[in-house]
Amino acid sequence: QVQLVESGGGLVQAGGSLRLSCAASGRPFSSYAMGWFRQAPGKEREFLAAIDWSRGTTNYADSVKGRFTISRDNAQNTVYLQMDSLKPGDTAVYYCAADLSDIHLIAGRGNYWGEGTRVTVSS
Repeated sequence: QVQLVESGGGLVQAGGSLRLSCAASGRPFSSYAMGWFRQAPGKEREFLAAIDWSRGTTNYADSVKGRFTISRDNAQNTVYLQMDSLKPGDTAVYYCAADLSDIHLIAGRGNYWGEGTRVTVSS
C-alpha cells in the first residue's frame, strides 16, 4: 500500500503560481511512477503530468505543457507540481497518483490516489 497526501492548494489570482506537494508513505516511493490529475466540477478527471521512477522522464498534457512542471524528491518521498501562469480554467481539485507504470498514469489510471487539494484561480 502507498498512502498519498496532497497539499499546497488554495486561492490564487489569474497569472499567479502555486506549488502542490504530494507526500507518499508506505511502499518504497522510488519504485513508483507518480502523476498529477485534476477534476473540475461537472468534468471528467484529467491527466496533467507524470514522472517515472528511474530516470525522471516526464510527460505532460497539452493543456498544461509549458506552464506546469512535475518533479520528485525520492529522498523526501514527495512529488511536486509547480503551476505557473494559472488561469481560471485551472480551477479544480488536484490529485496525485502512484503506479508502477507511468504509461498507466498517462492513460488515466493509477494504483493509489490521494484525497485531493483544491485550487481556485480567480479572474
